[in-house]
Amino acid sequence: MRCVRVGRIAVIELLLGEIGEPGIAPLYDVTMMVMSSGRERSLVEFQWLFEAAVLAATKVTRTTTLMVIVEATAA
Repeated sequence: MRCVRVGRIAVIELLLGEIGEPGIAPLYDVTMMVMSSGRERSLVEFQWLFEAAVLAATKVTRTTTLMVIVEATAA
């Protein structure tokens, strides 16, 4: 019998842009590093995390806020 993985995950987050790209995400990144061990990530970094969890990013949705929704499904 084969186990079939079904489902999807959605990450709602600020995305870091390219180095030097203006935006508020780098300020949140520094704050998170100072206050806790957390940090903001770029889309590429989320894709690496998804791959490590055997997931594949399937959709990126920009919102009317600063947040972005990154969706992933089983790879």
